[in-house]
Amino acid sequence: MANIPELFGSNVFSENTMRERLPKSVFKSLIATIQKGSELEPTVATVVANAMKDWAIEKGVTHFTHWFQPMTGITAEKHDSFISPQGAGAVIMEFSGKELIKGEPDASSFPSGGLRATFEARGYTAWDPTSPAFIKDGILCIPTVFLSYSGEVLDMKTPLLRSMEAVSQQAVRVLKLFGYGVSRVITTVGPEQEYFLVPKTLFDKRKDLVYTGRTLFGAPSPKGQELEDQYFGAIRPCVAAYMAELNEELWKLGILAKTQHNEVAPAQHELAPIFGNTNIATDHNQLTMEIMKKVAEKHGLVCLLHEKPFAGVNGSGKHNNWSISTADGVNLLEPGDKPYDNLRFLLFLAAVIAAVDEHQDLLRVSVASAANDHRLGANEAPPAVISMFLGDELAGVLEAISSGDAYVPVAGIKMSSGVQSVPDFKKDTTDRNRTSPFAFTGNKFEFRMLGSSNSIAEANIVLNTIVADVLARFADSLEGAADFESAAKALIKETVVKHARIIFNGNNYAPEWLEEAAARGLLNLRTAADAFPYFESAENIALFGRHGIFTEPEVLSRTEIMLEGYTKNIRIEVLTASEMAQKDIIPAAVLYSAKLAKAAKDKATLNIGAKTEIALVEEIGALIDSFADAKAALDATVPALDALEEPAAQAAFCRDTVLPALAALRAIGDKIEPLLARNALPYPTYGDLLFY
Repeated sequence: MANIPELFGSNVFSENTMRERLPKSVFKSLIATIQKGSELEPTVATVVANAMKDWAIEKGVTHFTHWFQPMTGITAEKHDSFISPQGAGAVIMEFSGKELIKGEPDASSFPSGGLRATFEARGYTAWDPTSPAFIKDGILCIPTVFLSYSGEVLDMKTPLLRSMEAVSQQAVRVLKLFGYGVSRVITTVGPEQEYFLVPKTLFDKRKDLVYTGRTLFGAPSPKGQELEDQYFGAIRPCVAAYMAELNEELWKLGILAKTQHNEVAPAQHELAPIFGNTNIATDHNQLTMEIMKKVAEKHGLVCLLHEKPFAGVNGSGKHNNWSISTADGVNLLEPGDKPYDNLRFLLFLAAVIAAVDEHQDLLRVSVASAANDHRLGANEAPPAVISMFLGDELAGVLEAISSGDAYVPVAGIKMSSGVQSVPDFKKDTTDRNRTSPFAFTGNKFEFRMLGSSNSIAEANIVLNTIVADVLARFADSLEGAADFESAAKALIKETVVKHARIIFNGNNYAPEWLEEAAARGLLNLRTAADAFPYFESAENIALFGRHGIFTEPEVLSRTEIMLEGYTKNIRIEVLTASEMAQKDIIPAAVLYSAKLAKAAKDKATLNIGAKTEIALVEEIGALIDSFADAKAALDATVPALDALEEPAAQAAFCRDTVLPALAALRAIGDKIEPLLARNALPYPTYGDLLFY
């Protein structure tokens, strides 16, 4: 491997690269745009474009693309070359400021939720200078926003940037009351990424994995994760080689990949980066997911990012570690040594508590998908109920605030191993609750409900917006206060008392918690189909409108896109399961039972008993008949689904009728599989896939 400090960011048009290649005045102007949101001058863009082009060409690049994030959950790019004709068959390499600032991709084939007709094809991409350009696969990639011809938002980046501005504006108002003269606040994120790796040769034989990303059939293997020997276990050599190359590719792009380890389920792993600016962290996570897949294929593997590729073992999530800081790096969620005396921390903590309680519905929507429904609440991930974990120390502080009693701090405890050669160390003031959907972990909140394939933009748009809304209310209340400190303390107490129901420090996996949560009045939106309609409630339309995140038509369109995506994914699963049943499972079972029948007949001619063969033939035959009936029932759901017109009705039908029919077919298929001989199985088993 190359020298890592030299390798890191070598394919990024970074601040250091810009400082080296741009005139001082241009560099200063661009940095002001990046750091302060100042308007970008067209003349600056022209100089930047030329320097960016020269830098890319020196690295062998011939094409550029406006890299954007449509509402598909993945990224999009259209490549254009730097070539410009010069007459007499000659060309030069050019890249103008106009080409840097604006692109015009065809928007007709991207999701719009009814915002425009198919024939209204023109869309615009516009340069986001706050996220640095980079080289990927020999292409200069320029991060951009994506808008329709009439200005509606068609992507994930635009509302994310708007939400970051909203929370910054309101946090600055609050900080000014404390005497802090800051002009900008940022949110930061560190998304932990879980994934599975399976051999490509086996993956290619499973049409369910190919088409849907998860196994629609599959009996449990004799061993699963019950021995708890996978988590943090020794990494197998082929996976270690994959991780080494993955790190190198990520580091070239300036992605701060830090931690790697085996996860709980066999063949499951995790990668965690160091936190960064939310916009850039979102771009980096999209790149990470793409590069994970590309590098895996080079190693004869396939990276699975579906939330539940395998039944019976843990699925994959993405923990969104969110915090809020001043532009110069002061973490506003840092409690300090005396959190009970840290008024600024307590006020921002109260704002987050209120935001999470008041907007449980939006947080649930932000992680909702057909895939994530298989994972949430399965004793491997938080339930669909939103709650917050604060830990013993902060719970004690807030209890004292609520009651008006003086807080008595707990003395620090020294931990000792009892081994003289092992140094003692200070015990943390609180444990970590891995069952909580939204847990405070020292100086940040870990939102643990995201699915592994989710774009983190959705969750962070919501987080930023709801916190901005509460901070705006706090600022309105406190800006005219005669005694700011007294008013702030009273506001913190009022908020903590009002929103105490959202705080739960116990076991979120326990069935009793769901009963208690219901008694507290907390929402339990079990499925994505239950959650999506909340996005377009009057309250949420007003919320997004207040902060300029979405217009009402944009909210309505996104709701439609989410509902349609849910239905389309399930419809693909149904068609895939039906095809596998017809072309793989039924033929394999029929052929194998025919062999058994012949063996029984041959034995009978020799007057040899065939009790085992006959019993197996009868058992498999009965299951085949039941399986065929279940397939017919599943097939019948497709025209019934297609006959429905409203996206909400289709999603509800999928939830209530299609998914139970799909589960019924699988249950029978998974009974057939163990009865067949290994050489008769139509596809690789769980054991083959997970224990390669």
